[in-house]
Amino acid sequence: MPKDDPVDDDGKMLFETSKDVKVIPDFGKMGLKEDLLRGIYAYGFEKPSAIQQRAITPILQGRDVIAQSQSGTGKTTIFCIGVLQTINTHSNDTQALVLSPTRELAEQSRNVMTAFGDYMNVVAHACIGGKNVGDDIRALQAGVHVVSGTPGRVFDMIKRRCLKTRNLKMLVIDEADEMLGRGFKEQLYDIYRYLPPETQVVLISATMPHDVLEMTTKFMNDPVRILVKRDELTLEGIKQFFVAVEQEDWKFDTLCDLYDILTITQAVIFCNTRLKVLSYLSGGMRTLLFRSTGSLPKCAKQTSLFLRCMERWPKTNVRALWRTSVWARAESSSPPTCGDEVSSPLVEQRLIFGSLGLDVQQVSLVINYDLPNSRELYIHRIGRAGRFGRKGVAINFVKSDDIRILRDMEQFYGTQIDEMPMNVADLI
Repeated sequence: MPKDDPVDDDGKMLFETSKDVKVIPDFGKMGLKEDLLRGIYAYGFEKPSAIQQRAITPILQGRDVIAQSQSGTGKTTIFCIGVLQTINTHSNDTQALVLSPTRELAEQSRNVMTAFGDYMNVVAHACIGGKNVGDDIRALQAGVHVVSGTPGRVFDMIKRRCLKTRNLKMLVIDEADEMLGRGFKEQLYDIYRYLPPETQVVLISATMPHDVLEMTTKFMNDPVRILVKRDELTLEGIKQFFVAVEQEDWKFDTLCDLYDILTITQAVIFCNTRLKVLSYLSGGMRTLLFRSTGSLPKCAKQTSLFLRCMERWPKTNVRALWRTSVWARAESSSPPTCGDEVSSPLVEQRLIFGSLGLDVQQVSLVINYDLPNSRELYIHRIGRAGRFGRKGVAINFVKSDDIRILRDMEQFYGTQIDEMPMNVADLI
């Protein structure tokens, strides 16, 4: 383990890394192309985060890499820099493929890639479901250096021979825990069979369950591992509390009481089922929580709707976004609708979960209306607060039969979740 790995107050290592991983504390010392470095600085980045200091260089060396770190530590930057350093912009061939579980994450990766590559004449294309197939075909035939997409549409373009893989140098799997642990595993294997055998593979994730790590042996070659220890996964700066609720029916009244106390904060509220989200949005909750001076876009059936709504949300007085953690494939989801009557765009399964990987930097409060069904989802959810070191609060509504799940979360992550104090508004 590198001698200068970061340590906590007790001297415990924060990263479990491969032995040959070096720490490069400056973008300027990574040997990056001058135009790429200009793009990084123009984007506003000055110093790499801890995970970036360790994970970027092995990618530049052509190694397969497994990089795992907390939400909000700049994991997208890792593979975007790696891809842009690797590709040859003098060729129109597609040289890198980034796969994400949702359309929104794929578009976000494309946008970051384009911004970093602003001085390199990089052509990056988002190949995602919900968009016109003909547009994808024309873009790919015209030539793109990087494709960022969702597995279903990417595989469709490969089968149509529009996305040519013979010159691919790198495959990036973003949110690898979701991609390999859920419904995309077979699609990933289908895509992988079309790639050149020497293709470099990079896995990026906020959590890395053991079964997913075991699975990587099937398609990665002696990967460099940079993994955060389990007891460091709970984000620093996020205070976690619970509110005891005796019955399910009392949760809504509890939430209303909570919002009488919290008069400023914008929040994200998580439920476990889409039906519950829809029922609250179509009921009195929109009157209580969605008082907006500027309404969100009145439009329907546009894939960019979610991103535009998210861009406008911080500029309105809309105080909460409801989400569910139920998974649905991006390609199989119907487009969302959004209007003045229901001011939240997040009433559609794919968008709701997919937004977990997006930066909603103004959020300081996350409410788990329902406790998540897995330990990993808990980290994904509360990671929406306290992005990039900012302070945040997570409040969990807990029934008597949820106490065991709550204590299991505490023990697993080595954290403490206290009963919510009366002065919670002062902490946000």
